[in-house]
Amino acid sequence: MNSFLFRLRRVSESASPSSSLLRSSRVAPSNEWVCFSTDSEGSSGLRIFDRDLKRKQRDRAAWLMRPHDSLTDTVADNLLDRLEDCKKTFPTALCLGGSLTPIRGLLRGRGAVEKLIMMDTSYDTIKLCKDSEPKMGDENMEISFVVADEEFLPIKESSLDLVISCLGLHWTNDLPGAMIQCKLALKPDGLFLAAILGGETLKELRIACTIAQMERDGGVSPRVSPLAQVRDAGNLLTRAGFSLPGVDVDEYTVRYKSALELIEHLRAMGETNALLQRSTVRETLKKETALATAAIYESMFAAEDGTIPATFQVIYMTGWKEHPSQQKAKIRGSATISFKDIQQQFGGGN
Repeated sequence: MNSFLFRLRRVSESASPSSSLLRSSRVAPSNEWVCFSTDSEGSSGLRIFDRDLKRKQRDRAAWLMRPHDSLTDTVADNLLDRLEDCKKTFPTALCLGGSLTPIRGLLRGRGAVEKLIMMDTSYDTIKLCKDSEPKMGDENMEISFVVADEEFLPIKESSLDLVISCLGLHWTNDLPGAMIQCKLALKPDGLFLAAILGGETLKELRIACTIAQMERDGGVSPRVSPLAQVRDAGNLLTRAGFSLPGVDVDEYTVRYKSALELIEHLRAMGETNALLQRSTVRETLKKETALATAAIYESMFAAEDGTIPATFQVIYMTGWKEHPSQQKAKIRGSATISFKDIQQQFGGGN
């Protein structure tokens, strides 16, 4: 049985809230490491993604990341817009994996966050966030930086007011389990905000790659990650136990000069293939198959100006931890007026 260590470190030199929020009592001084040993099989018997490979991809993405990525910035801004619809404040928040830097840069006082924990499985990503902190210009917020895995949150129960995950949770092997852990970490009436890539993402690349593999290799091997469908998102929130669940979807079309530029962007986002199945099929895409994919992509989808489109479907999820003050559905059968009476009242009845 393979096992590995998730590294946890307090990186900030100032006082950090993580010491009181971490689930382990073995909190080390700021210049030491605390390690959590966890089974790679995790809490789910079904393993789709290679989490160790995804960590390495996130490390690489930290060095390739664009200073201003219009896609991730837009998704992060739209996700944070939901905080402006809330009168409630969220003093303690966790930013969980994915697009950490855009979330931090675009927070700008929304939600009245006082203590922010930034957590990712990649040490290089967390280091990038820490190095970027002096440019943020918000000295009143306490920031902690934690290296840990979304599938094994080292956070105390009922310790957070807000959990934000922007484009990160779709790489977890047990998405319902990760969401349940987020709910447990929230205080009553705490808010969960997440954005994940949906099933229509990169549909053009899927089509082109499938045709190229059928022509060149005589079969199809998995090259693009399976993603959640819109209809699944509401079920995920309900299964995790969130109240007042909300789901909405946006589709973004990004244009690239070539298929190679698209692949480079995916690498910079840390969104390249991390399927476990890649080791049981043709592990490396043949050069001629890759070239055929690019040619088919351009012949099928290229615009008049020569650019190629790539679709990114983003599913936004909102859920609250239950609290007596929240709205609740009336008991079945407690209605005092029928729909027939309403129809007659407004002249719709025959």
